Amino acid sequence: MSAQTSTKKGKMGNYFRGVKAETKKVIWPTKKETVNYIGVVIFMCAIFGLVVWVLDLGIHRLLSFIIK
Repeated sequence: MSAQTSTKKGKMGNYFRGVKAETKKVIWPTKKETVNYIGVVIFMCAIFGLVVWVLDLGIHRLLSFIIK
């Protein structure tokens, strides 16, 4: 095994040890918080979709009126 190969393995090992250490520091949300966050995301997506749909409908009707 060459010195370069062992150096790469050492760097990779250090990287994954660092990732594992940082992951342990994360404060994970509880199940209730996660469900609440998912609800907020779904609600906001629905609102955004509704706004885009209304704008699309309005622009379509405006263009149809202009063309005719």
